[in-house]
Amino acid sequence: MAKLVLIRHGQSEWNLSNQFTGWVDVDLSEKGVEEAKAAGQKVKEAGLKFDYAFTSVLTRAIKTLHYVLEESDQLWIPETKTWRLNERHYGALQGLNKKETAEKYGDDQVHIWRRSYDVLPPLLSADDEGSAVNDRRYADLDPNIVPGGENLKVTLERVMPFWEDQIAPKLLDGKNIIIAAHGNSLRALSKYIERISDDDIMNLEMATGEPVVYDFDEKLNVLGKEKLGK
Repeated sequence: MAKLVLIRHGQSEWNLSNQFTGWVDVDLSEKGVEEAKAAGQKVKEAGLKFDYAFTSVLTRAIKTLHYVLEESDQLWIPETKTWRLNERHYGALQGLNKKETAEKYGDDQVHIWRRSYDVLPPLLSADDEGSAVNDRRYADLDPNIVPGGENLKVTLERVMPFWEDQIAPKLLDGKNIIIAAHGNSLRALSKYIERISDDDIMNLEMATGEPVVYDFDEKLNVLGKEKLGK
């Protein structure tokens, strides 16, 4: 029976300051570091042993993965970083304060931008200085596929090729996988794995630094889901 562990990165500096982050590369806060280390201890206490690790190309997720693996004595396992596990791109909202944005546009509109399945945020143009087109870590991507903003539907569509090519085959082979990523890239994966409806996905929250464990049979049917340390 294969296990898949999903961990949203620990609190980031922009989580702390209540800003929309998306593809902006910010670090973990002090609390986020402690959350990541605590998640590693939970993994160790649960006796979880991994064969492969996956994360995004954003610092907060990479560091979370490393803290978890270090605390659970598994820092040596093979690791792959991919932009396909990045947080959803929040478009022109990136960098804005969430409270101030809600005061300007209304709580309901901001909730829809943050949690809906198929509503796009205001888009960021490719010639904006904050566009990911200008970021070296995406230099090998066709500029036409670098987003100016994403909803959860688009995020799922870019996550799925990596799931199908890299993650699912290893689970089918009975390997245990850990993914340290972001609230929305993990919500997208959870939606697919659990077959959550477009409406119900609005209510799914991924807590920072909290490992979620899925058990799969040989056909990748979900046999169970557990939150460690709860």
